[in-house]
Amino acid sequence: MSLHEVDGSATSWDRPLAGALDMLVVHSEALSDNPLRDPAQRPLYVYRPPGVDGGGGSGERLPAVYMLQGFGGRIEEWLMPDSDDLTTVERLDSMFAAGKSAPALIVFVDAWTSRGGSQFLNSTSTGRYLDYVCDEVVPFVDARFPTRAAREHRGVSGKSSGGYGALVLSMLRPDMFGALASHAGDALFESCYRPLFPAAARMLRDEFEGSWEAFERRIEVPGFDWRECPVLFATYGTACAYTPDPERPGKAVIPFDPLTGRPINDVWQHWLSFDPVRMAPRHVEALAGMRRIYIDAGRQDEFFLDLGALALSVELGRLGIEHSLELFDGNHDGVDRRMPAAIAELTHALSE
Repeated sequence: MSLHEVDGSATSWDRPLAGALDMLVVHSEALSDNPLRDPAQRPLYVYRPPGVDGGGGSGERLPAVYMLQGFGGRIEEWLMPDSDDLTTVERLDSMFAAGKSAPALIVFVDAWTSRGGSQFLNSTSTGRYLDYVCDEVVPFVDARFPTRAAREHRGVSGKSSGGYGALVLSMLRPDMFGALASHAGDALFESCYRPLFPAAARMLRDEFEGSWEAFERRIEVPGFDWRECPVLFATYGTACAYTPDPERPGKAVIPFDPLTGRPINDVWQHWLSFDPVRMAPRHVEALAGMRRIYIDAGRQDEFFLDLGALALSVELGRLGIEHSLELFDGNHDGVDRRMPAAIAELTHALSE
């Protein structure tokens, strides 16, 4: 597999930075045959702190932290101002300019799919997104930019499904990442996912006559807006990642009875095998080798991901894995402004 830069544009950027943001477009071999026919040509943003050259020459080599977006999110959202009229990139730039972080490259990865996201896994229903990140994006960045190209100097961070991605990539590919930050990452699936099932069953009954096939036809119509039926879209999109239909590429096996919302045990158990709380005991060596594990969530998280963070922390503690957990007053959106400070912690650990 290989990733190469191509001509194209990702989005506009005209606000001055102390550092620099390289907005590249790359073509992925891993995604070229994805069953959803989603683009193999992807934006890839790389932030360089002040004074760091964009080439991969003989200058100082830096750690790199990979940023993963949440479910339904697009890479351009890192450039969208918040209520303080600051973007995530600007917050990171201010932090680096003020010397509050060890110098590092920040890589923003696009793993959007027309089903909302990939959960950063390989799936016969969405595509090979784990391979895309680990076997294409990371080698491309290491060849193109002045990185310290080793696991010990490479971190991964994300919010929500991006936080989930940071956890599972670190466990499934221990050769890739040496530190992680998970902000309200999907965990403890019986708390964050199972409550969606009865709500999804109701919406399926009331809007689609109880038919998943009717819903599938709807989401394949050009211009479909997932906000028309967010619970169904989230349920179906995550099912595409966890339980893809082996007989129908691009489709999902749903983990509950569409009439009642009651879990279908064998399918639900397969979902649970992807729960970071349950994965951790199978990946002790990878987790024990991490230089830094940072976990946080808001106490008022709408998806109960504070409970997921706490359950994961308890499990990591039981396994003797060093980590930190912070529960703060706030909801699911409250983690965004906390991400730069966690990045600073990762960069210090990765610089050693």
